Amino acid sequence: MIAENVKRLRSEIPDYVTIVAASKTRTASEILEILESGLKDVGENYVQEAEGKFEAIGNKARWHCIGHLQRNKVKRAIEIFDIIQTVDSFKLAEEIDKRCSYLSKKMPVMVEVNSGKEENKAGVLPENVLQLITEISPLKNIAVVGLMTMGPFTEDPEEIRPSLRLTRRLFEEISKEKIEGVEMKYLSMGMSNSYRVAIEEGSNMVRLGTIIFGERQ
Repeated sequence: MIAENVKRLRSEIPDYVTIVAASKTRTASEILEILESGLKDVGENYVQEAEGKFEAIGNKARWHCIGHLQRNKVKRAIEIFDIIQTVDSFKLAEEIDKRCSYLSKKMPVMVEVNSGKEENKAGVLPENVLQLITEISPLKNIAVVGLMTMGPFTEDPEEIRPSLRLTRRLFEEISKEKIEGVEMKYLSMGMSNSYRVAIEEGSNMVRLGTIIFGERQ
């Protein structure tokens, strides 16, 4: 089933769009099926859950941190993840930079945008994104490579289109700033119920879970 789902999605989704398999609560064997089907990018929400899967799978996957990252988990996170999509404060960026310096590692990161301005959501308010990126850019062990957003949760993906459009506009504006050390490559928007709308609005990276793996048990 997983291989068939991946094949169908890959035929539908343009080649320039990276599919990140969102594997929260999924097993290492399910992730291995993903890798065998041709996908390489795997997204995990929690460091502790990612640890066991990383031990089983290792560098066969490209590991994305797609959940809120606490500073006290950064030390382990940078040993697992190849890219962190959810930087939302200078203090978090500073901690990633410090820990990466010990490993002589440069971590690609994205800034998470709270595009719906929701009080209960992580992420930087849209009006503060450029300022945060400007503050982060001098850090030597971090490379800002794009923006990520969740958008408000809704059954109707059309309702989040304005939030996606806002994030796309931010992405383009920051790209034009040509900030040293910043290369805006990835616009990570869209999940299983919203990826079609997200791609229409400019996303080149989608985070898909249920539509790949099926409903959670």
